[in-house]
Amino acid sequence: MLQSGMGEGRRVRRWRSISEKCQIVQLTMEPGASVSEVARAHGVNANQVFKWRRAWERGELTDGYAALLPVTVSSSAESENKTPALPTHEQLPGGGSIHIELSGRALISVERGADPDMVRCILGSVCR
Repeated sequence: MLQSGMGEGRRVRRWRSISEKCQIVQLTMEPGASVSEVARAHGVNANQVFKWRRAWERGELTDGYAALLPVTVSSSAESENKTPALPTHEQLPGGGSIHIELSGRALISVERGADPDMVRCILGSVCR
């Protein structure tokens, strides 16, 4: 689309929604995907898509709502073939912790007995 008064080949800058940017970024994360091919297919400069990817990895490409984050389980107490039963309150072990790593931004450890409201508040402030 050309604007009058502009040189040949100049395009009107298109505004992309957060969800559109996230969709394009996620397409580039697929195995075997080429950033330049995905960018070209959506009419976006590949350098812009790389900027969106960095923003997405830092957790900055959100619309203010909760975002789904990739989760990695580093170890398991149960074997893969056995479905563990949910423990009752009396069966819970004495220790335990959860470690949350936000790529390049924060490492949060939550110990058993932590105040849920405090954890929610901390996660909310870090994820902004």
